[in-house]
Amino acid sequence: MTEDAQENRARTQADESRPASGRGIFERTRLIAGDEMMRRLADTRVLVVGVGGVGSWCVESLVRTGVGHITIVDRDVVATSNINRQLPATTSTVGQPKVEVLGRRMLDINPDLDLRAVFDFYSPENADSYDLDSYDYVIDAIDSRDCKAELILRATASRARLFSSMGAARKLHASMVATAEFWKVQGCPLARSLREYFKKTERFPRRKFKCVYSPERLPQAMRADDGGNGTFAHTTAIFGLTLAGLVVEDIYSKSNRPNS
Repeated sequence: MTEDAQENRARTQADESRPASGRGIFERTRLIAGDEMMRRLADTRVLVVGVGGVGSWCVESLVRTGVGHITIVDRDVVATSNINRQLPATTSTVGQPKVEVLGRRMLDINPDLDLRAVFDFYSPENADSYDLDSYDYVIDAIDSRDCKAELILRATASRARLFSSMGAARKLHASMVATAEFWKVQGCPLARSLREYFKKTERFPRRKFKCVYSPERLPQAMRADDGGNGTFAHTTAIFGLTLAGLVVEDIYSKSNRPNS
């Protein structure tokens, strides 16, 4: 090995051993995103409602990509039954609020992150307390149909762009996870229930929005005591990562648009 090669290798090893902090932690992202997109990511404000099996993975991906301002909302605490699929759930975090556990992890990834952790359920009763116009993106990872519908209605009436997760339970095949405009989602009982709700209440989303879904529905052999369905970690994670991907793709598109 030449002297120059030895020097370069030593410099690389020193850089890799240096504690990750500041903008350096996003260097591999910057190589493909470019400086303009990195600036946009740092300025982007995202609201993620629901940080369970889908939302938690979405948050992690957004933070690791460089999104600078994130609000997470969830009133659940970690349960043993969450450990098979939810990012905040480990045997040592059982009983702790999910937003607190996830918040600590996100700040450990990026200490400069502007993070707001809200220990609360989003619902029709408290929806007025959320200023959706203050966000660039709203991520819907809510399980409850009525609460989900309220967020969809309000987000589509705001300046924020909405991306929504449909049902991620009873799925196995990763290749079947897809995206589609809400009214074109097929084979998803949750999407069908939402559409029926909107028609019954005669309240409809103000604009189109994209969803992550899978038409797959495995046979239901058993149900949990709380009525929950069986779920695999890889499918819920793919739902969450796909939601994050929709945000990143949109920012990438805007960053590379002429005269943007």
